[in-house]
Amino acid sequence: MFSNIGMPGMILILITGLIVFGPSKLPEIGKALGASLHEFKKSANEIINENDNTNKNEQA
Repeated sequence: MFSNIGMPGMILILITGLIVFGPSKLPEIGKALGASLHEFKKSANEIINENDNTNKNEQA
């Protein structure tokens, strides 16, 4: 995902975030983003597992 951005792009994004949100809000934003990604992955895995179980039941 971030392989195309490169180091200069990441530095620019971090500096822009620091200017826009300030140093006190960045950890809170990072924590909220991490929690959102974790919940999304959990939901996606549940859907995949449901589809796998349904396919196994149909084949039997």
